Parts: sequence; structure tokens; C-alpha cells
Amino acid sequence: MHKALPTNVELAALRGVEWRIDDRLVPYEEAVAGMERRVEAISAGRSPEMVWLLEHPPLYTAGTGARDEDLLAPDRFPVHRTGRGGQFTYHGPGQRVCYVMLDLKPRGQDVRRYVQGLEEWVIRTLGRFNVKGERRDDRIGIWVARGGGREDKIAAIGVRIRRWVTFHGIAINVEPELEHFSGIVPCGIAAANYGVTSLVDLGLPVTMADLDVALKETFAEVFGAPPVR
Repeated sequence: MHKALPTNVELAALRGVEWRIDDRLVPYEEAVAGMERRVEAISAGRSPEMVWLLEHPPLYTAGTGARDEDLLAPDRFPVHRTGRGGQFTYHGPGQRVCYVMLDLKPRGQDVRRYVQGLEEWVIRTLGRFNVKGERRDDRIGIWVARGGGREDKIAAIGVRIRRWVTFHGIAINVEPELEHFSGIVPCGIAAANYGVTSLVDLGLPVTMADLDVALKETFAEVFGAPPVR
């Protein structure tokens, strides 16, 4: 018997995950439009999966669970309403945004497992710089214990899925202006002992290029390549 020819989706999976790195500040609307096009192409089997690494100009985004009262400075930066999960977050220079477009159909169609994979990806990446990132059952994102009951958020996670293809993703603070987070209640968490930190704030002279190398290495450890059916 002759083996059936692979479908477009299978061919896209065989090509592996494409990595794109933008050195400029990418406008948020441009990034969302680019993700929309790529997700459609992945779903149709015309393009391989992709991880897109970039930085945005200063802005706030509001997820599907955002509360208006958590936007403390509505006129400070542009505010973008988005279809990802979560609440308000800040994006800006010095923060590595990782937009992840993966096809979950050959990866088990398990959303919870995918989100856990994103968390593990961040944790392993931070571990390359001897930073212990931790999950919290009652809080979204990845946190760093600072002692004395204080915990600071170092990475945000927000996802959207369409026809089992993912978009949006994670944001890791390398060296953003942390004061810019004061214009929102980050992820709706206002407790005094919870703050925001970055790799440089922790005393680590990590560059964006350093982080990108670690992200690529640990991505392969966590996600690998999808099985071709």
C-alpha cells in the first residue's frame, strides 16, 4: 500500500517552529494584525508555527477580565482592549514580549496543559540566570519571592486560542521602566506586598539577546516539536 501524502497541516508541522525577532518597537495594532494573519495561515496549513519576540512602545492592554477601576492613569499611555485572557498589563521597552502561535491539535488540544507549558517555559528560562520563578495558585504569572513576605511579578501570561491555534503569550521584564506599572493595578492585584520586578532590578545585567538565547533553548525543552499524525 502507498502511504498517504501528508496534509498541509502536517507539512507545516514538519517545517518546525519559525522564530522571528524584531529589534524595533512594534506598534501593538501591527502585532495583533500580524498574529491574526499567522494564526489563520497556521490553521489552514499554509504556514508553520511561530514564536515572535519583540518589544512594544509604552502602552497598557486590557484582557477580557479587566476592570475599569484598575486603570489608574487612563491618559498616560495608549490603552488597547484585547481578546486575550487576563486583566490590565503594561508593555514597553525593556520587556521581552513573546507571541506564541502553536497548533494545539497535534499537541493534545489541552488548554490547561498549554498554559502550564508557558509557565514552565518562563520558569526554566529564568533558571538559566539563577532566578527562581514560581507559580501561584491564586495569581496569574510568574513570581519571585523577595523575602519578608514580599513577592514581585516578573512575567505575565495571557493567551487566546482560535480553532486550536494559540496567540498572544508571555512577557518577561528584562529592564523596563517599572514605574510605568503604577498607572494600572497589574493583573488586578493591589496588595501592598505584591509588586513588579525585572531581571535588572534583581541585580542581573541580562541583555535582551541573552534572554532570547535562553528562551530558544528552553522552548525546545518544554514544547519540542509536535507529533505529525
